[in-house]
Amino acid sequence: MLNETQQINISIIVPHYDHSKLNWRILTDKEIYASLKKPTMIETIRLNRLHWFGHVQTMEEDRIPKRVLHMNLGTTRLRGRPRNRWQDEVREDGRIVGGEG
Repeated sequence: MLNETQQINISIIVPHYDHSKLNWRILTDKEIYASLKKPTMIETIRLNRLHWFGHVQTMEEDRIPKRVLHMNLGTTRLRGRPRNRWQDEVREDGRIVGGEG
């Protein structure tokens, strides 16, 4: 009997026969995650980032992580397309995961 890790490795490495197209093919990452019923790596990162943001929000005001999160350095951003800040990513994650537009 194979354990879950061995089954995952076999499903990733071994091609599967597609009966509808009558040929062999390798499963895509989305198909593998859907069959495992587990969140993708990107979803896991988003959820962990939101979890950390919520954790910092509940901290007292004088704690260093909370002060750093709300810190404004007062510097100007570089020319060109602005790089995403951590807060921008959290805002986007909340929109995607929470469903708010």
